[in-house]
Amino acid sequence: MDILTLVGLLAGVVIVLLAMLANASISTFLNLPGLAIVLGGTFAVTLIKFRLPTVASAFRLAAKTVFTDRLPRPSSLILEVGELGRMVRKEGILGLEEHEASDEFLKKAITLCVDGHPPELVEEALLQESQQIAERYDVAERVFRGIGESAPAIGMLGTLIGLVQMLNTLDDPSSIGPAMAIALLTTLYGAFLAQLIALPLAEKLQLKAEDDARNQMLIITSIKSIMRGENPRVMTEFLSSYLPPEHRNGLAPEKEA
Repeated sequence: MDILTLVGLLAGVVIVLLAMLANASISTFLNLPGLAIVLGGTFAVTLIKFRLPTVASAFRLAAKTVFTDRLPRPSSLILEVGELGRMVRKEGILGLEEHEASDEFLKKAITLCVDGHPPELVEEALLQESQQIAERYDVAERVFRGIGESAPAIGMLGTLIGLVQMLNTLDDPSSIGPAMAIALLTTLYGAFLAQLIALPLAEKLQLKAEDDARNQMLIITSIKSIMRGENPRVMTEFLSSYLPPEHRNGLAPEKEA
């Protein structure tokens, strides 16, 4: 699990709640009409911008990737493909058949190699798969950014509604309070939804997409090298460019092997 994402989300919510409860009760900040305006209006705008299956897929992808640290580190991938290179030099390409890959993309690459496809076809299939994955990330990110853009605007719309209601009932002092609550709390709800949930999740999806794309390019490059029969040590040296200089020391034993 990507514990920092969950900790950050919970910490942000708790800090805001503590600020609310400092000099008031939680009921002071609870206004069901205002909450309905923000949540219902944001959901409606999101459905106008995107199709319902797209929205559902975005939430599934976020739940599967944002809160889990499922991607292997590039250093472990480099060590793994280096081992695959030595295995192919000893046993041939069919020696990969028994290998249990740590990554689904690498597993697909190994399957294509074992099936005997030419290197050009393997590379084309992997690049197409990588592009489709990147597009799914991009759509999910756009959905959450759309929510982040719409929620504050809908909150402002609720604020205007509350102000109009308040101005129309100035002769009735008892109605000023509820109208003012809608006017102020809808802006709060919109900002809360956008700044603490939607936009941070969009940023994390973008980061996960970049990490996934980097790992996929590493795998594609290594598979091409393996199918060309390149020296595993040379291949590992070449792949070390995917790592920051301070993280390359862990590959030293692999290079000397």
